[in-house]
Amino acid sequence: MTQLPTLSATEIASDRLLLRKALDIDREGLIELATDPDVRAYLGGPRPRGDVERHIDAVGAAGLTSAPGSFVIADLATNRLVGLLALDRRSADRPGHVTDGGEELELSYVLRRGAWGTGLAFEAATTLLRAAAGELPDQPVVVMTQTANLRSLRLAARLGFRQVSTFEEFGAQQALGTAGLHSFGT
Repeated sequence: MTQLPTLSATEIASDRLLLRKALDIDREGLIELATDPDVRAYLGGPRPRGDVERHIDAVGAAGLTSAPGSFVIADLATNRLVGLLALDRRSADRPGHVTDGGEELELSYVLRRGAWGTGLAFEAATTLLRAAAGELPDQPVVVMTQTANLRSLRLAARLGFRQVSTFEEFGAQQALGTAGLHSFGT
């Protein structure tokens, strides 16, 4: 099977943010994202700190965002990690698709608790999707979140995703939202 394209950019700036690849200076922020019980409430729960540290040490901070379309969300003024953001392909062998063959572009994001409610997730996602709309052919983009995650459901709706179905994965009901990539064009 031919690898479908994803975003080629490695750095994208917005008014307040820099989407970039992870650096060694991001280590503590990456650990916090993986171990914070509130941040991980709808993502399978917090991971043990020692496991996260060993994983980061094994692959390096840069290895966590080495895939095309995978970014650290950093504050533009301070370069401090705010969260993670990715636009990658949803594997056809997982549930939750809007095309017969699967492999749709999937938007995912996670932000540090201190960044919640500031509009940074919306700004980061919009910036990433606009860049992708300028580079890739029009196609469906999907977003998944637990139906219990009301904050994430509101963000998806604000971004323009419309919920089209629900399904069970990871022991919880998931909502599947979709939007056309070019609806994010400038």
